Amino acid sequence: MDRLLELQALDSSIDRLESRRADLDAGAEIAAARHAAEEAESALGELRLALDEVQRSQTRLDNELDSMSRKAAAEDKRMYDGSIANAKELEALQHEISSLKERRSRTEDEVLELMERREELEGRAGSIEQDVQKLRVRLEEIGGESVRELDRISGELEQRRAERGALIRELDPELLELYDDLRRQKKGIGAAALVDGVCQACHEQLSALEIAHLKKTDGIRRCEHCRRILVFA
Repeated sequence: MDRLLELQALDSSIDRLESRRADLDAGAEIAAARHAAEEAESALGELRLALDEVQRSQTRLDNELDSMSRKAAAEDKRMYDGSIANAKELEALQHEISSLKERRSRTEDEVLELMERREELEGRAGSIEQDVQKLRVRLEEIGGESVRELDRISGELEQRRAERGALIRELDPELLELYDDLRRQKKGIGAAALVDGVCQACHEQLSALEIAHLKKTDGIRRCEHCRRILVFA
């Protein structure tokens, strides 16, 4: 029965290799790498759009600040050059200058906020740009690696199948038929070890009564929970 566990280990290995080969043949890993690169590039594009918008806003505000500064300077000059003698007009001019200073202060605060936002976006964009470059390099590497891995898998499968062919000749045909049938039903696992009373396939604890019964059984032992073939470890 120990040979049956060897067969199960071989079959599990063959299943994993075939699954991996199917993924490579379908280009699953390349597709995943391409998807990751495209997502990173999309995120980078969105950040660059946000940076452009911040730059446009900052340019607009800088122009407004320049305009307000020039206007404030002109109004200051009018206030002190003696060209305004009317008290009401002078009061209105003082109010205008005060309003310009308040607007300029608020605009300067907005510019500072935009500068901080721009710095944050540039940092994130720089980081994502590095990720994009790495993902693109990885995508190119995977193409070559996939070919090499497919060659390796083909060699290993040939070896495992040869080992399996030699092994099954040592097993009872009835046992082998049951094992193969269980593998089809039980997700590739037809036989499992019984370790400390626990089936290593379904991981259920067998009752003490059932374990005692199995020890006395001369024929094929089955798990009371999953019905797979059991081999005492």
